[in-house]
Amino acid sequence: MIYRDVYRSYIEGYSKSTRLDAMKPWQLFVKRACDILFSCLGLILLSPIFLIIYIALWIQGDGNVIFKQERIGMGGKPFTIYKFRTMKMTAEAAGPQLAAKEDTRLTSVGKFLREHHLDELPQLFNVLKGDMSMVGPRPERKYFIDKIMKYDSRYQFLYEIRPGVTSEATLHNGYTDTMEKMLKRLDRDLYYLENRSIGMDLKIITETAMSIFIGKKF
Repeated sequence: MIYRDVYRSYIEGYSKSTRLDAMKPWQLFVKRACDILFSCLGLILLSPIFLIIYIALWIQGDGNVIFKQERIGMGGKPFTIYKFRTMKMTAEAAGPQLAAKEDTRLTSVGKFLREHHLDELPQLFNVLKGDMSMVGPRPERKYFIDKIMKYDSRYQFLYEIRPGVTSEATLHNGYTDTMEKMLKRLDRDLYYLENRSIGMDLKIITETAMSIFIGKKF
């Protein structure tokens, strides 16, 4: 990963007070209003699916139905993310691990939920609470952020914005099961940060919804 050295001058050119976010204050207000609207509608309209998944996981009986984990959000502050449980309780007995596309730690129900991204639905509560946005960089654990920062300290700029349920990187970078993929995801997330707009968010949300609807795996 020697190519990361080219970013040293880029990083040194910014101070800690540098703001890279392309959105203006009025756009941030609209974005937050849309987040509240979309999360409320999602929680109401998708409530039957929530119930079906809950029952399926409860019948499977492998730990708590709702999985909770600490992630790092806007301003570098930790928050608790919610998901439907897809892995066995012993999934990280040996310590933090990246999720892989064909992960043997997945339960039978969990594999289906993961393939169709239904395990992400409880994050609508995170959006409603203000921990997350509908669109933004995927929230990461501090354990992996520390590893990323050793290669590319530009990750610090992602603390300017709320992490998201979906993103351009999520759609096109696939599972980030290697450090190389995590760094490529960072490049895409920084591009989003410096160029984002309401129109871009709507495009990403639409593309995500269509991909899930047609069963595309990403």
